[in-house]
Amino acid sequence: MTVSALLSPQAIFLDTEISSKKKLLQLIANIVADRTQLPESSIYNNLLNRERLGSTGLGMGFAVPHARLADLDKTAACFFRLKEAVNFEAPDNRPVDLVFTIIIPDEATEEHLLILSSLARIFSREEVCEAIRNAASKDEIAQIIQSAEQ
Repeated sequence: MTVSALLSPQAIFLDTEISSKKKLLQLIANIVADRTQLPESSIYNNLLNRERLGSTGLGMGFAVPHARLADLDKTAACFFRLKEAVNFEAPDNRPVDLVFTIIIPDEATEEHLLILSSLARIFSREEVCEAIRNAASKDEIAQIIQSAEQ
């Protein structure tokens, strides 16, 4: 499964106003719950538990909060470009404004690792992050990610 195949324009949120990592995780849980019919509290708690293991902030203003859920039948993803960056305890101490979230079925270990690896490769490139920050539309962001993935 490719990153771009997971990301429809309906799963891209531009200039989202969020004041903290916790509020972002709550928003993610709400959106994913609407799309999967799974309990929002379960999604939120899994995201929060993963963050407690160590920040999913990777650096350069990018984070990939993720969780695995037993009752999920297929991977759910969404992308946020935040209006204002929030503290994510990233290794470079840079606040995060680009967030790609994946919620993965519990048994999909290989898919999970492949997606995380692809995201790290795509978003470790400063020119990709800057292009996304400057993109005018959801479609443009989807195209930038798809091009960076190839």
